[in-house]
Amino acid sequence: MSQPIITVEELSKRYVLGSIGSTSLREEFSRRWRGLVAAARRRPAPSDAAEASARDFWALRDVSFTVNRGEVLGVIGRNGAGKSTLLKILSRITEPTSGVARLRGRIASLLEVGTGFHPDLTGRENVFLNGAILGMTRDEIRRKFDEIVAFAEVERFIDTPVKRYSSGMYVRLAFAVAAHLEPEILIVDEVLAVGDSSFQKKCIGKIQAISSDDQRTVIFVSHNMQAVEHLCSRILHLEQGRLVGCGPTADMIAEYLRRMSDERLQVQNRNLTEGLQLLKLVVGPNTVGVSESVSFEICLAASAATTVHDFHLVLNNASGYRVALIDLRDEGGPYVFRPGDRANFTGTIARLPLVSGAYGIGMVLRTGREHEEFADLFHLEIRPSPPQGQLVPYAVQYQGTTVLDCTFETQGPRAQGP
Repeated sequence: MSQPIITVEELSKRYVLGSIGSTSLREEFSRRWRGLVAAARRRPAPSDAAEASARDFWALRDVSFTVNRGEVLGVIGRNGAGKSTLLKILSRITEPTSGVARLRGRIASLLEVGTGFHPDLTGRENVFLNGAILGMTRDEIRRKFDEIVAFAEVERFIDTPVKRYSSGMYVRLAFAVAAHLEPEILIVDEVLAVGDSSFQKKCIGKIQAISSDDQRTVIFVSHNMQAVEHLCSRILHLEQGRLVGCGPTADMIAEYLRRMSDERLQVQNRNLTEGLQLLKLVVGPNTVGVSESVSFEICLAASAATTVHDFHLVLNNASGYRVALIDLRDEGGPYVFRPGDRANFTGTIARLPLVSGAYGIGMVLRTGREHEEFADLFHLEIRPSPPQGQLVPYAVQYQGTTVLDCTFETQGPRAQGP
């Protein structure tokens, strides 16, 4: 059996909250000396435990996993779960407090817009600079150069300093460089969300190609569950710096949505847009059968004059695909809020004719030219229908999305009981 290309063992990262350099040289020397003495005696260093506990923040705690060559591993978790810290450690940007991360191959990382590019250099110069950082020779970079520029769609601006690029141009060129200069391990954070939808599809296709055809390894972080499900065969789920689980994509996405819903049975006091606040959103119950109803209550408040042109409840499946939309506009018209105005919406969904599984309830609204979506504010679990007789339920991938209300008659041979 081949050796994993990435091995992570009990990885932890601790940050000390507060201002940098807040202690004196004498205090720092004293602290380090106590640590050395305690280590020599193999016992914990004496310290002010209460102060240390208050100032310590563990971004990662005892995380272990392996990644095989050619695998696309997704990393999911809410904001602050430790995803970016993990990627920085794997990229050798940050050192772990304890544990080890072994990577067997050349790494290219896309962690945030602008990483690895010098703003005063042109796009052309940055391509060669990044290639050199990745260990490529000038001839190797030159052979790939035209392909990189074409993929990034920046031919007209390749000799322009990148500080004059838009964020989308920046990301397109950065991804093209990282994907085409053939690193064994490609690490991609949420940066692809900056690009437009057509470029995102191109990037996803490229990631699939380099993993399946070239047997290169990809670590992919995103809040877009549809992209994660499409790309990844396995998912790492982090929460508050700890590993919740690592397993098949469908199972981990369902668990992620389930945990999100446990804390979101009621959403309160959330700013939606400038001047418009969500005071309350309640949906329940969060576990139902196909024939059962679900009620909802929404309360909005305006602190400034706001016109809401579109307002919808949306239902997405675990993969992020839209399965239903409920238009909450009164007679199809916009809502005009004055400062201090409030609006309450209550309603009932009589029946959810959907196959069993995990779903996310969110909202979409438009106050200007663009629609804004607040996805997966709630998790909804639809229970499977009771089996009929001795029939074995179909696997999830064969069920589709909708339960149709159908009756039928049979002529000829009849089904026999057990």
